[in-house]
Amino acid sequence: MAGPVKTEAVVLRSIRYGEADRILHLYTVDRGRLSAIAKGSRRARSRFGGRLEPFFRVKLDLHEGRSELLTVTGAETVSPYASLRADADAIATAALGCDAVSRLFDSSEPHPEVFNLLCTFLAVIDEDPKLAGPAIQVAFRLKLLLAAGLAPQLSQCARCGATEDIVGFAPAAGGVVCSACEAGSFPLDEESHRFLVVALGTPLAELPEPEPAALVAATRAVQETAEHHAHVRLRPAA
Repeated sequence: MAGPVKTEAVVLRSIRYGEADRILHLYTVDRGRLSAIAKGSRRARSRFGGRLEPFFRVKLDLHEGRSELLTVTGAETVSPYASLRADADAIATAALGCDAVSRLFDSSEPHPEVFNLLCTFLAVIDEDPKLAGPAIQVAFRLKLLLAAGLAPQLSQCARCGATEDIVGFAPAAGGVVCSACEAGSFPLDEESHRFLVVALGTPLAELPEPEPAALVAATRAVQETAEHHAHVRLRPAA
């Protein structure tokens, strides 16, 4: 329905448009993913200031017309996540997280838990930019898969239900597999398996740092799960 819209959002991406405008990709608490135009926002004296840059959490006043592209009429900062903007690794990590949300949740269907997870993710790396990196990227994406109903089976063999002798990960089967069912899987060592389990069940702020080798298989498991079951190719974790 056309008319004014108020919502809270995270700016996933900001694209220059025309001489002074921006096209914004937003993830909102109650309207899922949407796009909006902020007219005149790149002018030096714009009333929006810098509030519509990527990663800002904002309260927005929007106007919805006949187009799928809404118009921003007002913006109030909830959190700028300023500390992460001073760290190159934190910026890269935040960008990958926002990109994953954009790809996995690309409709207007609301998922408040995804919005809250994204805000937590940004807040964690803003509070301590040293946490930015592959481990939190993998954990965040794994939690997004859980929110999408696509989390891999990690507690037992995805094919036969065995809980012992887990040796691989089979994206087509939907999770870890035992030695008797390993056809079509790639190797998953014990440390990588343990990290996936911990990453899925541990708050992002409490995530332990795994061995670098464990991240290789864990990253592949998340990437290929998204590709096989959501038909989404996520950008590789840094």
